[in-house]
Amino acid sequence: MVTKVVDLRSDTVTKPSEAMRAAMAAAEVDDDVLGADPTAQRFEAEMARIMGKEAALFVPSGTMGNLVSVLAHCDTRGSEVILGDNSHIHIYENGGISTLGGVHPRTVPNNPDGTMDIDKIVAAIRHRDGAMYYPTTRLICLENTHGNTGGKCLSVEYTDKVGEVAQSHGLKLHIDGARIFNASVALGVPVHRLVRAADSVSVCLSKGLGAPVGSVIVGSKAFIDKAKILRKTLGGGMRQVGILCAAAYVAVRDTVGKLADDHTKAKVLADGLKKIKQITVDLASVETNMVFFDIADPRITPDKLCQVLEQRNVLAMPASSKSVRLVTHYQISDSDVQYTLTCIEKAVEEILSGNAKFERLTNGTTTNSYGH
Repeated sequence: MVTKVVDLRSDTVTKPSEAMRAAMAAAEVDDDVLGADPTAQRFEAEMARIMGKEAALFVPSGTMGNLVSVLAHCDTRGSEVILGDNSHIHIYENGGISTLGGVHPRTVPNNPDGTMDIDKIVAAIRHRDGAMYYPTTRLICLENTHGNTGGKCLSVEYTDKVGEVAQSHGLKLHIDGARIFNASVALGVPVHRLVRAADSVSVCLSKGLGAPVGSVIVGSKAFIDKAKILRKTLGGGMRQVGILCAAAYVAVRDTVGKLADDHTKAKVLADGLKKIKQITVDLASVETNMVFFDIADPRITPDKLCQVLEQRNVLAMPASSKSVRLVTHYQISDSDVQYTLTCIEKAVEEILSGNAKFERLTNGTTTNSYGH
């Protein structure tokens, strides 16, 4: 039995590397709310360059990044945003766009690949002559990669088409790019090209990239000027934030090149899971660092399986009443993958034989908690 914990609950569980910690300790800082933190300024300028946009802004979280972006584009109450019915903004962000911004969500069904049909997006756009009765459509939101459909990548061709729809109707396009670098690496498309059609993009720094805290939003200078005010309004104006930006800079510099390894490990996991009789997994659906698998035997529930795995120091997350999610990241090794597969196989055997002991999960996971 190994003493190390193999944590596959999410790529949000990564710990900062020694290089990140050293950068944090050495960071030159000042008051960022006053616009004076030099490390934050350098990091934001670098992210704007990488993403091909005019400006960038560091925010404490991806949820705040998406909220600030939506509110910046929809600055009139009674605005409406078109977004996927299975999107992170719609499901996992506490309804912030409506409760805090008075922005109405109009959902379009997400397809299994994370896209929304173009014709359905167009049909959801409100006609201006209905302003007496309807909210005013001002924004379309995409998510890339799309978490709830297994980390699927939206192609540059699809994103461009949605951008064309937005532009032709006088709308803005925001991309929830929490894992946009995973999509870029998997598709072999430079990240700036992948988001060229977008008016704004949020990028999580504390998922696969491994920074301890934060996200960044990018867009035009005018957009970022509005976003700074909204960030402050929402309580996201922080002082010597360069300490966090220093770690984020190292994360972008050092970890993007490792994302392909995470994707490979996810595919190895999926391939190994497919060999276990009681488990079904669609190998073709594993495009990035997420693996969703279904349990075919009704005697084995995701909660039970995750409880037994935790006893073997493997942490996983129930995704539904019959499925489990595993997420690879840069702190998961090849041996961790093989150990996980061995543990899952033995856990299945223990549960079916009646020898498994079930205890309440202590790793913070709950059913349907995979909005991370």
